[in-house]
Amino acid sequence: MSDFYFVVLGFLAVLACFDLFVGVSNDAVNFLNSALGCRIARFRTTMWVASFGVLLGATFSSGMMEIARSGVFHPQMFTFNEIMVVFFAVMIADVLLLDTFNSLGLPTSTTVSIIFELLGSALAAALYKIYMADGSFAAVVEYINTAKAFTIISGILISVAVAFVSGMVVQYIARLIFTFNFERVYRMVGGVYAGLAITAIFYFLVMKGAKGASFMRPEWLEWINANTFVILGTFFVSLSVIFSILLWTINFNIFRIVILSGTFSLAFAFAGNDLVHFVGVPLAALDAVRDFTANANGVDGAEYMMSALAEKGNKAATIFLLLSGTVMVMTLWFSKKARRVVQTSITLPSSHQGEHEQFGSSLPGRMIVRSSITLGQVIRQILPGRVQSALHSRFTPRKLARNEEPLPFDYVRASVNLVLSSILIASATSLKLPLSTT
Repeated sequence: MSDFYFVVLGFLAVLACFDLFVGVSNDAVNFLNSALGCRIARFRTTMWVASFGVLLGATFSSGMMEIARSGVFHPQMFTFNEIMVVFFAVMIADVLLLDTFNSLGLPTSTTVSIIFELLGSALAAALYKIYMADGSFAAVVEYINTAKAFTIISGILISVAVAFVSGMVVQYIARLIFTFNFERVYRMVGGVYAGLAITAIFYFLVMKGAKGASFMRPEWLEWINANTFVILGTFFVSLSVIFSILLWTINFNIFRIVILSGTFSLAFAFAGNDLVHFVGVPLAALDAVRDFTANANGVDGAEYMMSALAEKGNKAATIFLLLSGTVMVMTLWFSKKARRVVQTSITLPSSHQGEHEQFGSSLPGRMIVRSSITLGQVIRQILPGRVQSALHSRFTPRKLARNEEPLPFDYVRASVNLVLSSILIASATSLKLPLSTT
């Protein structure tokens, strides 16, 4: 094999580091904004919690690496030379695109970026290959994994609606229970709330995500699947009792546990789902080089077909995942662009009026608000007056004390944001579906 491809592989490794840097700079906002916005803990404490989540979550991302190898196109239809060109083009485009958005302080979807870059690059290579062979362009569908690509794209679009509805419903229920003056209520139900939140995180992150871990053994997975309900029941009851005792005896802030656990879990879920967007392509290129070196037997790279990349069950080496996680952690701590995007996201959804807003209203946003107002008017005509008064009293905002600075998020809102987001992303990761964490 020509030394040129080893140079390309080395260059892809360098691009992977750059992609990790610009990608995490963009996506750090997704798991830092709620915790930083409610100021439940010091900045450094939140950063350490998120760092451990990213590093550990990276080792659970092995199952997602198939997306880069065969999730968008059929690698067996391309030669070794062609597949290396496709991967090279994808990495160049991804770094330039994400860095441009980061420089503007705009969070964007790394999922959408990498999926459509893979699709576009493979489509261009397929069209060129058909053109050179004087074939019919209608045959391009044979090169694209249309079923999987459609599933991925549909999952991305549907996840927006699922996240919106889930966030609205769960946030409403949580606010109905705790109100804005949650100090009065959380002493009674705070322990159970924390136990439920941590148990949900444990189930979706660890138990459902275990099959994607690079170090997980089949017998461990069998034991987990056979004892799921016993594990969850024991976990929930034990945690609820412990948290309730801490709350009643030493007035421990239960929301601190929930929000920091949510930050860890969302960072964990982010790394597990999104790492493929940054290093999936270089690792797929490494697999291609390894296969070509071991099995080509003198066949030229322009003729050797990459059927090996279509094989299922190939897991990425843990060392590469840990190294990638380390780069992500370093980016969290030292990227100024990450701080800029975080600040944008904290300011944008602030609960308080009068703050600087980077973006004006949009037509979809105005339509959602108008629809909600109309729905509210219909419900008011149906519900009895006493019920309306009772509901209204649960949603009366807390009055700020003199010189008290308003926070973009309160504890209830931040905890729901973090726990629910991590659950949705971890569920998608267990199904090997890349989602937009943004």
